[in-house]
Amino acid sequence: MTAVAKSVPLRRAADAGQRYLAILDQPLYSCLVELQDLVNYETAQFWRRRRVRALHLPVTTSSVSSPMGLGSDSLPVMIDMFGIPTYLADSMQFMLEYGCRLAEDGCYYLMPSFRGEQADGTHLSQFFHSEAEIPGDLDTVIAVADDYIRHLARAVLEQLSPKVGPLAGGIAHIESFLDSTTTRMTFDDAVHALDGDSTCFQTHDGWRTITRAGEQKLIQQYGPGVWLDHYDQLSVPFYQAVDASGEKALNADLLLGPGEVIGCGERHTLAEDVRAALRGHGVPECDYQWYVDMKEHRPLHTSGFGMGVERFLMWVLRHPDIRDLQLVERYNGEISIP
Repeated sequence: MTAVAKSVPLRRAADAGQRYLAILDQPLYSCLVELQDLVNYETAQFWRRRRVRALHLPVTTSSVSSPMGLGSDSLPVMIDMFGIPTYLADSMQFMLEYGCRLAEDGCYYLMPSFRGEQADGTHLSQFFHSEAEIPGDLDTVIAVADDYIRHLARAVLEQLSPKVGPLAGGIAHIESFLDSTTTRMTFDDAVHALDGDSTCFQTHDGWRTITRAGEQKLIQQYGPGVWLDHYDQLSVPFYQAVDASGEKALNADLLLGPGEVIGCGERHTLAEDVRAALRGHGVPECDYQWYVDMKEHRPLHTSGFGMGVERFLMWVLRHPDIRDLQLVERYNGEISIP
């Protein structure tokens, strides 16, 4: 991804407390406001046509979707609320699964998520999450997620090209994505395609993950968009269902621009499968007893996906640093103004 965006803010300026004033005259931020508004409106339009319902959910939870255990790729943010330990939501996917038992065509939300890691060029400590859960299998949700991001990209072209183009060095990258079919390949196929390059993959006690360098190579060779699916089962959290072999997860990531922009997966239908996955990932069942009980009481076959909104905007704007794509900065362990 070429860094071409103009008017980059002084994110780490000596007087960081004045950033909120310094960015007022920068075109990037007036455009960012319009892009955020577009994502909100077009997301609602997209799901309304499919009768998928919006949920209003809290930002606190007792059940983080990335617990400490195998397959977790983020740190939870614990807080004390009136003497009760709880977490700020890293995702409300579990509540979307619950919502599917009340909304037969599925449900979605657009809300903040919180992570315990420090921010870097492609990660924010607090970001906006567009997540949905629908009835169906992995193939169903991949198709819907692909339609969703194309819907947003098409709306950007139709409504904001005059503002996005000068900041992104043109709109050819969006047109190219819309004019092509997204490549789909398994994780094993990707390892073979990249000759098992050690800069592209990491091995952790028998299971593997892909690096940012590996994601970029796949995008360069097979992009502009690549759906990468069927990761090693222990490399993803416990809630992802597994294929018939019991070794591969029924999951997929959409690689686009900066790398992973959407993550999706099929869920366990039965409580007994959740219990087995919790044991296999080293996560205590007591921490997720309500989730197991829900599957026991109301089994339902669903799949879901989550898109990092700022990651999507990185691609739209061809911007090199996600930390710039916040109207108001928030970093773990730092006092923020305003």
